[in-house]
Amino acid sequence: MKSTKKKQKARLSDGVRIKSESQYSDPVFKQISLANGTINRMKKEEIKEKLAELKLDTRGVKEVLSKRLKHVYKKQKLTAAKVKCHDDIMSCDFLLVIDFEATCERDNENYQHEIIEFPIVLIDTTKLKVVEEFHAFCKPTFHPKLSTFCTELTGITQRMVDRAKEFPDILNEAEMWMAKHHLMDKTSNMAILTDGPWDMGRFMYTQCRMLQMPFPRWARKWVNIRKHYANFYGIKKMNLGSMLNNLGMTFEGQQHKGIDDSRNIARIAIRLLQDGSDLHINERLFARKLQLLALQSPYKDNKLPTIGPVTKKDCLDDSWSSDEAADDSSSDEGDENSGSDLGDDSLGVEVVAHIVLVEGDSKIKSKQSAEDVVNEYSQDDIDDLLSYYELQKNH
Repeated sequence: MKSTKKKQKARLSDGVRIKSESQYSDPVFKQISLANGTINRMKKEEIKEKLAELKLDTRGVKEVLSKRLKHVYKKQKLTAAKVKCHDDIMSCDFLLVIDFEATCERDNENYQHEIIEFPIVLIDTTKLKVVEEFHAFCKPTFHPKLSTFCTELTGITQRMVDRAKEFPDILNEAEMWMAKHHLMDKTSNMAILTDGPWDMGRFMYTQCRMLQMPFPRWARKWVNIRKHYANFYGIKKMNLGSMLNNLGMTFEGQQHKGIDDSRNIARIAIRLLQDGSDLHINERLFARKLQLLALQSPYKDNKLPTIGPVTKKDCLDDSWSSDEAADDSSSDEGDENSGSDLGDDSLGVEVVAHIVLVEGDSKIKSKQSAEDVVNEYSQDDIDDLLSYYELQKNH
């Protein structure tokens, strides 16, 4: 795998990344930039007053309110100037919010999780609302008896899973539901949306490996809303409850219940879309080993798949999404490293993970300073790698 070339980036004052300045040469973008600077200098109460005048939602922390007002002004100025912005070109028509619940113990070290709740909440991004839902419990086979801790955490009882079908049947029902809504069509513009990389990168992957069944094609790439949220509003990554609180919302339903978690994640997604985020696909699994899941021993090792970033440039180029492109992106050397223990390193896990995953070359021995990494690669890339590190560390 060839080393990643240094990315060339230009930025507007509000942090929007673009491929070239020529795309934003219209004078209206200078007006937008100046307006953004003015909003950056405003106090929270001043921003709330402006939003109230526009009859917009005034809930949320200052970073959220600031981004909301910038989006409104940007939209107004582009419309008045009759300039079409291509920021939304990566957006999907439908988002399928999935938040699995799985078997667990109080101490999950070396524990093989099995999915026991399979929820899907379907968002129509044009209508900006939830239009359909799928929900089913799954009967675990490797850990048929739920722990007391699992029931207390998720609210899922032994009776619920005993009466349920096993995972392969539920997966088939979910895919039939998706097909019914034309979400499996080749022309369908949809994406999976999750809160972090764990649902597909840990739970779905582990489940398919344990049952020695093929990994679903539609689950290989997704929208990580936690990453989008942090990048869009310019704040640190946070959990579901904190994301809601920052938006001035409260959790509705029971926490750690898959369908309720999915509904609340959908509320955040809709709010992000209303505030101007494109919510494009930003994570994927490398596909080299996914084809072989049905042939692998389920307990051969505890390795998890390599998770990689998907950039806006990737979204504009269809070739990255093909199986062949995904295979080519993960070298044999990268595969060997994908499940290795990153361990402690004096330069920090982001540097080690960065060398293993972005460079994909196990022969790289030289150390890089954190400053060198930050200068050469985007924060998004480093965040992707830290997410992968967390998967390995917590597995």
